[in-house]
Amino acid sequence: MSVFNYQKDVDGIVVITMDMTGPVNAMNDEYRDAMAGVVERLESEENLTGVVFASAKKTFFAGGDLNSLLEAQPGQEQAFFQTTESVKSQLRRLEKLPVPVVAAINGAALGGGYEICLACNHRIAYNHNSVQLGLPEVSLGLLPGGGGIVRLVNLLGLEVALPYLLEGKKVNAEAALKAGLIHQLVDDLQDLLPQAKHHILRNKNNQLAAIQPWDIKGFKIPGGNANHPKVAQLISVAPAGVTSKTRGLLPAPEAILDCAVEATRVDPDTALRIESRAMTRLVMTPEAKNMITSFFFQMNQVNGGSSRPKDIPPSQVRKLGILGAGMMGQGIAYCAAMAGIEVVLKDISLDAAEKGKAYSDKLLSKRVRRGRLDDARKNKILELITPSANDEDLRGCDLIIEAVFEVMNLKHKITKQTEPFLADKGIWGTNTSSLPITQLAEVSQRPENFIGIHFFSPVDKMPLIELICGKETSDETLARAFDFARQIGKTPIVVNDSLQFYTSRVFSTSVDEGIRMLEEGLHPTRIDNLGKATGFPVGPITMSDEISHQLTYKMLCDWKEIGVFGKWGEQDQLFDVMATMVDKFDRKGRHHGGGFYDYNEDGSKSLSQEVLETWYKPEVDIPEQDIKDRLLFRPVIESLKCLESSVLRSVADGNIGSLLGIGAPTWTGGYLQFVNTYGLQRFIDRCSELQARYGERFRAPLIVSATLAEGREFN
Repeated sequence: MSVFNYQKDVDGIVVITMDMTGPVNAMNDEYRDAMAGVVERLESEENLTGVVFASAKKTFFAGGDLNSLLEAQPGQEQAFFQTTESVKSQLRRLEKLPVPVVAAINGAALGGGYEICLACNHRIAYNHNSVQLGLPEVSLGLLPGGGGIVRLVNLLGLEVALPYLLEGKKVNAEAALKAGLIHQLVDDLQDLLPQAKHHILRNKNNQLAAIQPWDIKGFKIPGGNANHPKVAQLISVAPAGVTSKTRGLLPAPEAILDCAVEATRVDPDTALRIESRAMTRLVMTPEAKNMITSFFFQMNQVNGGSSRPKDIPPSQVRKLGILGAGMMGQGIAYCAAMAGIEVVLKDISLDAAEKGKAYSDKLLSKRVRRGRLDDARKNKILELITPSANDEDLRGCDLIIEAVFEVMNLKHKITKQTEPFLADKGIWGTNTSSLPITQLAEVSQRPENFIGIHFFSPVDKMPLIELICGKETSDETLARAFDFARQIGKTPIVVNDSLQFYTSRVFSTSVDEGIRMLEEGLHPTRIDNLGKATGFPVGPITMSDEISHQLTYKMLCDWKEIGVFGKWGEQDQLFDVMATMVDKFDRKGRHHGGGFYDYNEDGSKSLSQEVLETWYKPEVDIPEQDIKDRLLFRPVIESLKCLESSVLRSVADGNIGSLLGIGAPTWTGGYLQFVNTYGLQRFIDRCSELQARYGERFRAPLIVSATLAEGREFN
């Protein structure tokens, strides 16, 4: 059976039903062979009235074959370019057929899938939430290499097309119709093929229906070409906008912009060739390899349940108890209610609990104002949240999440007080960023049902949950916590118990390194700027302000008291700087009136004079690359140590956790993936250099040389 089922009806309409090997249609070798045969047959078909492209899969077409893109290596550029040009040639021949070609879009058409649609004269989509359209290649470090840039710019104009190209913007069927990405909707899936045929028959004698707009003589790009004053102005300012977002670390957006601009300057065929060359360059970059590996393969692996215990039936939380209606608790309540879960939001007073619920009201009202929600739906969601100060209201909860202050005794007290209200098979989750789960579970009546559920702030925006298994946490408890995370739309990574677990332990290292450089005499702004230039969301000095020096100082004092201070490495410099900031200068962090910086009402900030006078030494100079590598290698090394000691259960969890939870630079693909494309031997050598100059903390963990000796990478 052909993977492209070819059927011609009595009206002369050929329906091509794509049904490739595997769960989805993808742009691989099988596709190229099938499309080549189909195009050749269509070109020689007699009495042809029109063509419909349909899909036998739930998705219309899933996009490119990312495995083959990962395999492409420097030195293979010519072969890759020719393959890309071959794919484009097929689509170009398709759109030059003398009859209308219609895409009957029954499901998601993203990337290469939507590029096939763009090569059709008419696009009809099923009006259903399963249908998404767009060109998200930029999120994988790539560009739409099947003609997507050229055709979209010619279809919409440069200004309108850029958000879809540079941001990878995806839209549903209704939004796609409104934006001009498709031409028609059907509300019933059964009407999709008949409507596609109807369009062909209706335009049987309309020659223009078989010609792409950009192939019609006298065609003008919507909004104008590169010579139009408004477009010329956009072209002059757009590169600066892209660079300000990527900091020059992500080559894909810059390449996309270049190709999009060229599409306004030259004819479509020349522009398509330019696009192929840019795609060839990008595929070979380490940034693309890293992003494809982590954001596609490992993300699917994690969300697909690779860390979830097998052979345990799926579960859902019907009633959730949340203890503590502060910043974390109120965010968890919102996410759970949005997922349709009944929530009891408990605090020490009803007033505090109601303030916690008001947070959800605020977020939902914002969605209503933006047209994403109506008042009836908003009220239904709010009705799911019951503010309470009464333990009895927790009775029968499938899951209780304790989200109070990071104080062991307080958490112990609340566990003993409220755990009895769980349902018979209910599980207990503690939201903590650093306290060992096994120790927190010591007061639990059922420690096998006790697990760490570490949310990230703000909960409604951060996509990650870190699940931490204590010594006695059962597989069933882990599976149920995993299912809850997916139920509320979060990505769960699973780690083993340890002080600070994975994310907090690794996150603290780059901040610690920034503080060390401050103490060595480097200018704070230089440290921050080079942190941002490495790809961190903000520099380590600013991040320390955001965390709060008071919180860091208290944590370090607590660790001294319980005997774990410096467990993951020497912390005396960090302690001394925090003590000076809190005890001497009373500068406890941004949200306590100021830290290393003074923060102004207009959003600007300026360095504290006390900070400069205390630590800055103009005579101290460290090479720029050393500063960048110190800030990056510290969390990478700590991630490797977590993998080595089995705190991390998988490489995928490590990469996804670092990207979604603690701001690992996007271009790295995550802290463990970074080592793969940097090169394991090169990484060991660079660690040795940094170790010799700056200390033992830069010694490469043994797992790197062991992995190298086995001839493999971290995967």
